[in-house]
Amino acid sequence: QMQLVESGGGLVQAGGSLLLSCAASGRSFSSYAMGWFRQAPGKEREFAASITWSGGSAYYSDSVKGRFTISRDNAKNTVSLQMNNLKPEDTAVYYCAAAEQSRIVPDSFFYAENSYDFWGQGTQVTVSS
Repeated sequence: QMQLVESGGGLVQAGGSLLLSCAASGRSFSSYAMGWFRQAPGKEREFAASITWSGGSAYYSDSVKGRFTISRDNAKNTVSLQMNNLKPEDTAVYYCAAAEQSRIVPDSFFYAENSYDFWGQGTQVTVSS
């Protein structure tokens, strides 16, 4: 089992910034690709960003590309999501997730929710207009 605990959510005005963090424990963090997904009220959970086990590559949804940056620190077992220029439509519960990356995988692996084995409880982000 891997435990994931998100932090850093809150209320921010449009145009503002937030930094989400996710602390992992219980398994070899550096063997896992990490992702951030989000779920807005009344909508399905969707992919936001992900990063390979090494941190060498990152992937973003079109809706957050250019505004959000994902990063990881394998020494500290953490993954972060820096969110800038936030918009009201970014309002959602944000989930951290871990996907075991034990082989070469296609890029589509990093976007797919069913690639991820472990999930955090989520942190609320609310952006006011």
